[in-house]
Parts: sequence; structure tokens; C-alpha cells
Amino acid sequence: MRNNIVHIGAGELSYEIRAIVTIAEKMQKLGIKTNMENIGDPIAKGEKIPLWMKEIVADLAMQDCSYGYCATKGLLETRQFLADMTNKRGYAQICVEDIIFFNGLGDAIQKVYGLLKREARVIGPSPTYSTHSSAEGAHAGLKPVTYRLDPDNHWYPNMDDLRQSIKYNQSVSGVLIINPDNPTGAVYPERILKEIIALCKEYDLFLICDEIYHNLCYNGMNTRPISDLIGDLPAIAMKGISKELPWPGSRCGWIEVYNADKDETFKRYIDSIINSKMVEVCSTTLPQKAIPKILSHPEYPVYLAERRDRYEHYSNIAYDMLNGVPGLKVNRTNGAFYMSVVFESNRLTSTQTLPIKSPEVRSLVEQLVAAPGTQTDKRFVYYLLGATGICVVPISSFCTDERGFRVTLLERDEKEFTQIFTTLAEAINTYLES
Repeated sequence: MRNNIVHIGAGELSYEIRAIVTIAEKMQKLGIKTNMENIGDPIAKGEKIPLWMKEIVADLAMQDCSYGYCATKGLLETRQFLADMTNKRGYAQICVEDIIFFNGLGDAIQKVYGLLKREARVIGPSPTYSTHSSAEGAHAGLKPVTYRLDPDNHWYPNMDDLRQSIKYNQSVSGVLIINPDNPTGAVYPERILKEIIALCKEYDLFLICDEIYHNLCYNGMNTRPISDLIGDLPAIAMKGISKELPWPGSRCGWIEVYNADKDETFKRYIDSIINSKMVEVCSTTLPQKAIPKILSHPEYPVYLAERRDRYEHYSNIAYDMLNGVPGLKVNRTNGAFYMSVVFESNRLTSTQTLPIKSPEVRSLVEQLVAAPGTQTDKRFVYYLLGATGICVVPISSFCTDERGFRVTLLERDEKEFTQIFTTLAEAINTYLES
């Protein structure tokens, strides 16, 4: 090319959660039956959407107004419904103008980071959901700035690490929390949220809290929405329906903005996000129309409770099956529907293998692991996929120095789910002994 047209942050854009699918598809063509435990799509794993919810959507699809544009920030009546839900708790008070809809939370994440001044950094957890870390790194053209989540302490944030990272990096302007967390499944108690809020106030930072899994907590764990705790701190909460209803194909997420009037710089930043949305005209109309009808339906709390109960049951099956495997650090999942497992230090090497019957599959795996820079946990993931058909995601792809994998709890058939984790435990034992 005459000029370099590549964005300075292009190298930070990666998404191993879906990239691994390409490898799985190659193995499927070679005869490997796969269990896709890589991506958090309940629908792909057989989640049954109740009839009453489908009837709401079907009725809206028959109305002409569902096919038109909506306001730039989203439908007024839906934003009012959501504002009322926040305000009735009696803490942070917002109005309809403080809610902005996007074409999925991924779109919101790209806007929130992409419209920051390039020198302004948002420090996020490590490991973290790669859409956040990729977007933050890409906007700055640098590696993401992170604080450590501790696998030896329920995957809670290492507060000393967070404080030191903020104190000695003047470019840090905001803090990201994902609660409940993806990829770890941790649920943060109120005391941790308050500590992070206090740090933000001490260093004059704003806060982002991704709460898309907020209503999927279990095992006796509860948390608080950030709006209940922030006081006058400028903050953004990220929410959506892709995981909770679940309706990932709707591409419908939103942010709630708190205390924009308390800081002029933060207000100008939020205004830039709104102006960016105006260029796009609007977000998805039909799903927004469905939100008040679904969330206020009398069957919705029952349906949500059933899903929480199932994830709790499966989280305990998974924990019990992996917790006794030598060489692993295993935490019980208490929220969302992921489990992150890490290997003890120095337990992974560049020579370990699993037996693979098919010569073609073995050859493919050997080619993959021979690629320069292949992390030891990615090597394990490739061998696991080739030997067992179980597709997980290496934890190193979630912006962390830990080595392990993330697996979902979404398989609905309990017998199949148990078999997956039985096979996984056996494969780990064999791999570490090879």
C-alpha cells in the first residue's frame, strides 16, 4: 500500500473464544465429534425459551412499528421502564436520558473505550473478558492495563495490585469491574465493590461495571448493583439481555450513566458517546419493545430461578469433579455460567501430549502446537480438542499470565455434562503425567 492503513491498535484485537471454532471445524471434518464448551451462548447449547416469551416476541413481530427506527438512545418507554427499575431501589437516581442503547453490549464496549482520549487508560481485571481487553488495548495502541484476580482467593481482585497500578500509572483514568465475572464465575461481595469505589474516589477516576450477568448468581452468593453503592462517583453500568433472557441474537445492550452532572470532563465524554450513536441513527427496535413485557411478566422470575438452580447444580458437579485433580487450582463458580481452572505453576511443559487415534488429527494438532509463541495452555487446549473433542478456551487468551482454561456450564443434558467433565478430568491427569 502507498501508506500504512493499519490502525495502531489493530494488533490488540483478538477473540480466541471464537478463533478456536475454526480449529474445531477442521477437526470435525476429520471425523472428531466435538463438544463446544468455548462460548457463552445458551441457545447454541439447547436452552429452551419458554412459550410465553416467544409469544411476546411473535406478537411484537406482527406490529408494523417494530420494523422502524427508534430514537438514538433507544425507545423512550423502554428506557423509562429501566430507569424506574434502578430508581425504585432508592440509591442512584437516573432519568431516561442516562440510558443509551447499543447494538449489543459488544457495540457499547467498542464505543466506551474507542471514544476515550488515546492517553486515557481503563485498568481492567486479569483474566478478563477479551472484548474488554481488546477494545481497551486497541484504543490506546498498547497492551491492556490490568490488575490481578487471585485464583487462590476465590478469583477476587488483588487490591494491593490494583492500588499500586493506579498509584504509579498516571494514565489510568478509569477502572473496570465485571460482576459476576467472565471468565472466572466469581461474584464480588459488597466490601470489595466498596473498596474499588473508594479507590476511584481517592484518585479521581470513573468506574465501569459490566453487570450483564447480575441476575445469575447462586450458591448462596449475592452482590449489589454498582448504582446502589457509588454515591456521587461518575460511573457506567453495562447491561443487556443476551445472557439473562437469554437472547444473544437480539444484539441489544445498554449502558446506564451515573453522575454525569458531577464532573464536566466525564459529561463531555458521555456526550461524545451519544453523538457517536446519532451518526448510526438508532439501535435494534423489536428487542427493546420486548424488554418491559418480558421482565415484568409473572413467569419471568420463575424461569430465571430455574436457570439459576440449574447452573448452581452444574457448577457443583464441575467443581467436585475437577477439585481433586492434582496440579489444578479450582474455584467454585458462583455466578454467570463459566468456570476458569488454572494449572499450578510449572505443571505445564512444551512436551506434554495426549494420545490421538487419528493420524490426520494428530498431525493437525502437532502443526498447531509447533507454531511460534504457542502458550503452554493453548497447547493443552489443542491436544484436548484432538483427543477428546472437548473445545475449551485457553485462559492465557483472557489477558493473564495464568495458564489454564475456561469452560462453560451450559450443556443442558446432565448425563452429557457429567461425561464431559469426567473426560476432562481424566485427560488432565493423563496430560500432566505424560
